[in-house]
Amino acid sequence: MPAGVPEAARRTVVLPRSTTTGLESPRQHQSPAERRVRGKAARAEVPRESHAKWEPSPDRPDPVALLESQGASRVPDLVPVRYGRMMETPFTYYRGAALPMASDLASTPATGMIVQACGDAHLSNFGLFGSPERRLVFDVNDFDETLPAPWEWDVKRLAASLEVAARENGFSDKDRRKIVLSSAARYRQVMRQLSGEGNLDVWYTQVDIDEFRARFDNLLRDRQRKELDKGLAKARTRDSMQELNKLTKIEDGKPRIVPDPPVIVPIRDLLGELAGAVDFEKELRALLGQYRRTLQPDRRVLVEQFEFADMARKVVGVGSVGTQCWIVLMLGRDESDPLFLQVKEAEESVLARFAGPSKYSHQGERVVNGQRLMQASSDIFLGWQRVAAGIDGKARDFYVRQLRDWKFSVDIAAMVPRGLRLYGELCGLTLARAHARSGDEIAIAAYLGGSDVFENAIADFSAAYADQNERDFQAFNAAIASGRLVAERGV
Repeated sequence: MPAGVPEAARRTVVLPRSTTTGLESPRQHQSPAERRVRGKAARAEVPRESHAKWEPSPDRPDPVALLESQGASRVPDLVPVRYGRMMETPFTYYRGAALPMASDLASTPATGMIVQACGDAHLSNFGLFGSPERRLVFDVNDFDETLPAPWEWDVKRLAASLEVAARENGFSDKDRRKIVLSSAARYRQVMRQLSGEGNLDVWYTQVDIDEFRARFDNLLRDRQRKELDKGLAKARTRDSMQELNKLTKIEDGKPRIVPDPPVIVPIRDLLGELAGAVDFEKELRALLGQYRRTLQPDRRVLVEQFEFADMARKVVGVGSVGTQCWIVLMLGRDESDPLFLQVKEAEESVLARFAGPSKYSHQGERVVNGQRLMQASSDIFLGWQRVAAGIDGKARDFYVRQLRDWKFSVDIAAMVPRGLRLYGELCGLTLARAHARSGDEIAIAAYLGGSDVFENAIADFSAAYADQNERDFQAFNAAIASGRLVAERGV
């Protein structure tokens, strides 16, 4: 543990949770004044300065071994693809190393104030998508690891990712620190702002990208304005119709998903000779019926207007590679009315062994309910299902969402310091809003205070942890070079 950190600050104190949400419910038991007292009192046990330190303990678990442990439950042929994507740069490694960092964060100071945490809040897990009201919003957009946990863990995961990405972009020490400070400061400021608002106002707060664009227009350079406007326009074209044109071709008068192995493999190719012996569409209808029952009644009516057309396994992301992930093509009125669903495996959260298991026995239900709790506006097709025996004979949990719904992520590698600083502020703002929906925003805001003590501590931590990430990246690549791990690059 870091030297000089009080013993009380070296433990993650997880408070009792509500039986309905898995979260504590301070609003039901304490007045705003009492909650503010609680937040300020936490500074005595966990000084804000204590968040600055990162030093690995002598018994720190081997990060490579932690990654290997995840591979045991994944598709064997795809594990080398995951490692190949992680070995490219320190940032791609960081994206895939949520479990090693969760293990590290569990040993860092925490106040014991619990929120619905993302669990993997790095900067590439934020982005644009369309709300049900057809507005373009910015929010957290990955919830595979979501679980009730200390709010500090998400903040540190986000801040360190900004430091790692800024190093990869070749930014100076001064610029990198400004970027991290701005993101952490925005989190603190927004949490303090929300602490003064009513529960409904907190719940209805969202980041409308057009409003954000107008607010910060004077801070953008001409080239940045053009790039942003181009990105926003592109986001509005990313839907199921675009995916139909991109991923399918007509065979025997019907659209079929085009294979691109190992990234995209249609179900008919995976099943091979079994395809003729199994009434696959009957099985799929049963699974889709199970999924529909997890939707709101009105949305169930909408989904029932679509029929199954095709399905394929698809490799996505970095950290998720190797888990089962499928894309399902559904057709509505005709071939020009498609709906692409993504059916993604949900394993136990990487936070579970450190923050306690989820109250949900179904991991897909854990993901969906965590997403609904954190996001201001969620996909209307969010649901879950369990496969008792998939094509590999194993029981697996899944969650379901649209494959494309105005979804768009910014190109981090193309950003200049000013752009990444604004983006980091946007992520900090968004994370504070997400945490305030489930946690005690009044106590957290009182703990953070009105000074810059907290963000300076987070900036120090981020620099130290980025150094750790580089050491882990080197160890990971050494494990590949030695043959301990097998990696497949360029996939």
